[in-house]
Amino acid sequence: MLNKTRGIVLHSIPYNDKYSIVYMYTERFGRATYMVARSRGKKSPVSRALFMPLSVLEMEVEHKNKRDIHRIKESRVHIPLNELFCNPVKNILALFLAEVLYRAIKETEPDTRLFEFLVRSIQYLEVADKGIANFHLVFLLQLLNYLGVYPNTESYVANSYFDMLNGEFITRLPLHRHYLNQVESMVFARLFRISFENMGVYTFGRQERVNIIHRILEYYRLHIPDLPEIKSLSVMQSLFD
Repeated sequence: MLNKTRGIVLHSIPYNDKYSIVYMYTERFGRATYMVARSRGKKSPVSRALFMPLSVLEMEVEHKNKRDIHRIKESRVHIPLNELFCNPVKNILALFLAEVLYRAIKETEPDTRLFEFLVRSIQYLEVADKGIANFHLVFLLQLLNYLGVYPNTESYVANSYFDMLNGEFITRLPLHRHYLNQVESMVFARLFRISFENMGVYTFGRQERVNIIHRILEYYRLHIPDLPEIKSLSVMQSLFD
């Protein structure tokens, strides 16, 4: 039985000379894995060229409950992303964010709120022309809402410390090493006020931006089990040197 669903490409790897394995986050099935023929033909019902990181597709898929890898019968572009794939800055941001999603989203159950957030974010990256250097910071912080580990940002007061383990600002040093100092905590309190709409008015120095992204990923690792190193981080950071 065929099912229709939208899906977002997270990662793909070659399987053999004829097929690739594609990991996606779908509207109907949550995280799912598909076998995709490595055909470049325009007349193919499943074109390999469609499966770029963060591509948003409409698909007809065959899902079987006892199968770990499913099949895509037909696929087409749901949202054209010319800027995302042709602009080198946006393209590398897409690679980085797709890798984070591939590593962080492990649930196979569908989540409509998460899926719609991802689609809106991808659309915003496609059209954004200001504050692009802050896009990944906004995205990663907002994503915490949908992963269920968003910190208590209302607990911030001047000269407090951000307790990364418990996700809250506190006025005394915690009894563990996973915390931000007072200056870092002030920066993080400011960060939680950034949105896609106002990210163009926020400026950070290179080293400050490097520290911020490493601290955000540290928070991810503390709250998402077995989150490995994000390999594309160094490439993404080189964009803003």
